[in-house]
Amino acid sequence: MSLYLFLLIFSIFIPLILSFDKKVQFYKTWSRLFTSIFIVGAIYITADIFFVKMGIWGFNPAYHSKIILLGLPVEEWLFFIVIPYSSIFIHYVFISYYPNKVLSDTFVRILTTTLIVILLVFTVLNYDKIYTLFNFSLLILALFLAVLDKSRLLNRYYFSFLIIMVPFLIVNGILTGTLIPGEVVWYNNSEIIGVRLLTVPIEDIGYAFSLVLFNLLLINRLRSINIYGRLKT
Repeated sequence: MSLYLFLLIFSIFIPLILSFDKKVQFYKTWSRLFTSIFIVGAIYITADIFFVKMGIWGFNPAYHSKIILLGLPVEEWLFFIVIPYSSIFIHYVFISYYPNKVLSDTFVRILTTTLIVILLVFTVLNYDKIYTLFNFSLLILALFLAVLDKSRLLNRYYFSFLIIMVPFLIVNGILTGTLIPGEVVWYNNSEIIGVRLLTVPIEDIGYAFSLVLFNLLLINRLRSINIYGRLKT
């Protein structure tokens, strides 16, 4: 078993088992969840394929299987199912067990506006770095759409993402070289800012934030048009 596949199994094992927890009942979201995962994932995978072809990032064959699809190891395809599933599970667990942990509208508005302004500045200053430009642009869009979303999603998501960051930094840290010789995923340093948390490029944190947020926004939209029934997010 490859290291990359092991990390994916590690990431989804507990969330999958606890999806049937009586309080959370995460399995009831599966119809909307997987619809969202495949739609949002298609955007990120398309960019992923482009990045590999352009040499913006790549994969160490010592740490993934020999099954390659469109230039990506099969583990990378599974990444866009496993990581959103596990992250959204954490979000639902948080709001189920801590329903009163909600940030005020004023605080969320100030924080979101500040983040968007900072991201705009960094995007303009680093427009020549493709990975930075892609990530920060998507993050700005995700934040803007979340502000317009009437479910007040960000009032809870800012809390839950702090929890999501813990397993994310463990898994992505190993993927980018923490505690292992070399790395599973390498980056072209000319296409990123160069600021890292452990070995994780700062862009990857924005990547995770927008990937999960886009999924939650789409799940809300699917709920609002009542395709799969109602569930508070």
